[in-house]
Amino acid sequence: MIDFGVMRASRAILFGPGQRLSLGRIAGQIGKRALVCTDTRFASTNDMTVLRASLDDQGMAVLVFDGTEAELPLTGILACLDVARSFKPSVVIGIGGGSCLDMAKVVALMLSYDGTVDSFYGENRVPGPVLPVIGMPTTSGTGSEVTPVAVLGDSNQTLKVGISSPYLIPHTAICDPELTLSCPPGLTALSGADAMAHAIESFTAVRRPREPGLTVDRVFVGKNGLSDRNALTAITALTTYLPRAVADGADLEARSAVMYAAMLAGLAFGSAGTGAAHAIQYPVGALTHTAHGLGVAALLRYVMAFNRPNCTATYAEVARAMGIAGTDQEELADAAVAAVSALFDDIGIPKTLADLGLKADQLAWVASQSLKATRLVTNNPRSLDLEGATSIVNAAFVGDWRGAHLSAAE
Repeated sequence: MIDFGVMRASRAILFGPGQRLSLGRIAGQIGKRALVCTDTRFASTNDMTVLRASLDDQGMAVLVFDGTEAELPLTGILACLDVARSFKPSVVIGIGGGSCLDMAKVVALMLSYDGTVDSFYGENRVPGPVLPVIGMPTTSGTGSEVTPVAVLGDSNQTLKVGISSPYLIPHTAICDPELTLSCPPGLTALSGADAMAHAIESFTAVRRPREPGLTVDRVFVGKNGLSDRNALTAITALTTYLPRAVADGADLEARSAVMYAAMLAGLAFGSAGTGAAHAIQYPVGALTHTAHGLGVAALLRYVMAFNRPNCTATYAEVARAMGIAGTDQEELADAAVAAVSALFDDIGIPKTLADLGLKADQLAWVASQSLKATRLVTNNPRSLDLEGATSIVNAAFVGDWRGAHLSAAE
């Protein structure tokens, strides 16, 4: 029986092959002036031509901004706003990877309220509803189509920054796995591994006291019954289908299962939050200029090893969700860490931070900077201080996830 659960989600989630073709009718029900945020690659595809036609068929005025860049630099957001303000859209549509969806969220926010983008950095700083957003992912990883988070790069900040508010959750999510068929194997792998990290970190997040006001005061409330169900379903689907999607991009069954899992993992961490793997990725990404999902994926096995003493029961459930049989909780918990490591090796996720380009003399800075991501650090199931963060990054640098220095119980 669920004793406490939180789910914040889009008003509607449309899932399945061909659902992209409903875009025009869905958008037309919301407004008559559509701003589309996408990237140069997708803007040139036949899919974009078809989607644009579906909007035109509804008599909508459409402005396409195709300048979205990976990791979403603030300069790109400002460039989009320069053209969007005079267009005055009534609905913002994000089509693409996580950066395109986050672009749509931030632009919708900035078109709704006065202020600079940095005035909204952090949690619960969005004052109210924003322009309605439709999120249509073309990769399966971030889950941004259903989450209350937008992450961007600000050159005035050392690390990437986030805006977190339930008001940022898209009005409608349209998840069509056919849009992922052209996603290359490497991107499929790192995106799916990012989704696995969302599922595992939300499932193992700290469990907070159920005090009145918890869901109002915090965007991320920690482990709860509803997030757990979504996370476990995502873990099972990714274990089975992610290797298939990487091996054969035309496998629509696998593509569908992985997109479904990424969406469920987004719903899970959208209320429960994530932990140390995400906190440490921020400084790693800043130094190596590697994709967010790649850094999180490379770190996950080491963070799981560090958290293992505090996660026996939850890791045993993760193991069962991955299809591992057994009754001994300790053995199952160990097997979960090993199984995630083996899965990531199978799909080609880098094994070490050195593989991402991090240098040995940068490890201390990464460990100290990761602690600044307070909402992530405090959500981790094992208390994370400088010593703990240092042990994780040192192990991840050399590839020693079984290291005894990670396994001593507190």
